[in-house]
Amino acid sequence: MAFLDSIKSRDPAPRSRWEILTYPGVWALAFHRVAHALFGLRLFLMARIVNHVSRLLTAIDIHPGARIGANFFIDHGFVVIGETALIGDNVTIYQCVTLGGTDPANGIAGKRHPTLEDGVIIGSGAQVLGPITVGSRARVGANAVVTRDVPAGATMVGIPARAVPVDAGDYAKPFMPYGTPCAQKFDPETQKIELLRCEIETLRARLDALTTEDADRKAG
Repeated sequence: MAFLDSIKSRDPAPRSRWEILTYPGVWALAFHRVAHALFGLRLFLMARIVNHVSRLLTAIDIHPGARIGANFFIDHGFVVIGETALIGDNVTIYQCVTLGGTDPANGIAGKRHPTLEDGVIIGSGAQVLGPITVGSRARVGANAVVTRDVPAGATMVGIPARAVPVDAGDYAKPFMPYGTPCAQKFDPETQKIELLRCEIETLRARLDALTTEDADRKAG
């Protein structure tokens, strides 16, 4: 019941606990618990078969070796979680997220996938890659690509992901949908590009005016 209530607190859509039981993320986690137990018993083929069935039914691919804490919630689906991923308690992941692996040149031997600490939120389409750590209560915005460690409490956006300031009122909220405030907040790099574009347009207009003025003067 506590697990279902934790999902209800993060998703206002369901009218009852029974409705939450239809969620693909809930089913994928249940299948994973079975697959992970089989994986721990070194029944690797059986674990893979359970994982394959889960992927067919839910469109969510969680490797049997991944370790997942309490109250994990995948909202919608189409998520990929790699073998050495480590996920803490009360983590939320939205659709089309990948916790992907790389071949580490350093760090823990064999650790190829991310570690998400307690309370992390990963927005839709984000890619978190390699044996990095996303600190507790950190938030990763939609479509961000994270390849470096994320400090606890940070909000990351962009490609590659960078920390951005968040209003204190938003930061203090116990939960923030999609990891970032749902408002017109721009990526700092996008803002810089937009300012440069405006300056270029202004300079172009001044150049056109000077060219026209010079042509008129010569004609006169």
